[in-house]
Amino acid sequence: MLDMDRRIQPLRLTALGVLGVCLILAGPWMGWWTLVPLAIAGAFFKIAGNHTEGSAKPENYLFAGWAASEIMIAASVALTGGPRSPALAWFVVPLVTLSARFSVRGVVLGVGFVVVMMTAVCLGVDAAGVIDNPTLLLAPIAMLVACAILSTALMQSDVEHRSEAVIDPLTGLLNRHALRNRTNELAQRSAVTAEPVGVIVGDIDFFKDINDTHGHAVGDAVLKDLAYLLRKELRAFDLAYRIGGEEFLLLLPGADLREAEEFAKTLHEAVGSAKRGGVDVTMSFGVSSSGYGGIFDYDRVFAAADAALYDAKNSGRDRVCTREISEADGAAKHGADSHARVAI
Repeated sequence: MLDMDRRIQPLRLTALGVLGVCLILAGPWMGWWTLVPLAIAGAFFKIAGNHTEGSAKPENYLFAGWAASEIMIAASVALTGGPRSPALAWFVVPLVTLSARFSVRGVVLGVGFVVVMMTAVCLGVDAAGVIDNPTLLLAPIAMLVACAILSTALMQSDVEHRSEAVIDPLTGLLNRHALRNRTNELAQRSAVTAEPVGVIVGDIDFFKDINDTHGHAVGDAVLKDLAYLLRKELRAFDLAYRIGGEEFLLLLPGADLREAEEFAKTLHEAVGSAKRGGVDVTMSFGVSSSGYGGIFDYDRVFAAADAALYDAKNSGRDRVCTREISEADGAAKHGADSHARVAI
């Protein structure tokens, strides 16, 4: 959802620009005031976007920004002729983006919301005209629903094909192919906000023994169970990846080394709190963070977290280790230049 919203942002600005040019050209006939609702809609999108990334419920802000744009269109339609307004068709512009960010249930809710607003505006402004000629309302509603159906079908197809490329089929977590784009985005964001990004690397202890003793079916069950645990513990804007056979990676935007370590300890305790896939399982974790005030360099931070994971393995496994990044980590070596700390 957040990925698609980031992709839509520049296109949304372009679409708002097209509508703005239209309103400027139509100013002598419709009035220049029509630019005001468009500007308000743009402001709502800006406010929603500023709160999306760090929110535990980003979908609420996204839907609020979307609904505000439809409300502004409704106001413009009401003030420019209701069912005979030249802006009536504009209801469909925000609607076609709905399926890019929400499930079918969200699309249905959005379509219902717009249909109710469209009906209320048309009947409220010129009920007699709509009763005399129902096509004034029926035709726009039919166009609205048809566009929603087509855009949803196309988006579901796109999501399905993209998921095949970036989703690990066994665990449902993101894979290595999805990792680079996200780390580039976090680097750009940290350059603006100066916020840290925590990296946790986790590895299942003695996973080969689990496969050899209990069979690969049990090994797969362990992986799926642990993947579910990771997803359940993460915040809405954190991301989990399966980067190897039994190795997982977590990206924690906004988490410094202490916060990332505390989260890793929570995961460590959760893993050992119950059987996973029907067997007892432990994990080792390596933790690092870019720290406040610096640009997130994924290669360096990952190298430090990976070195911390080796510390955990070499210290007896089933524990959390941390490392601060150092210049030596840029070469992705497990040298002694980093400062290591172990937490059982």
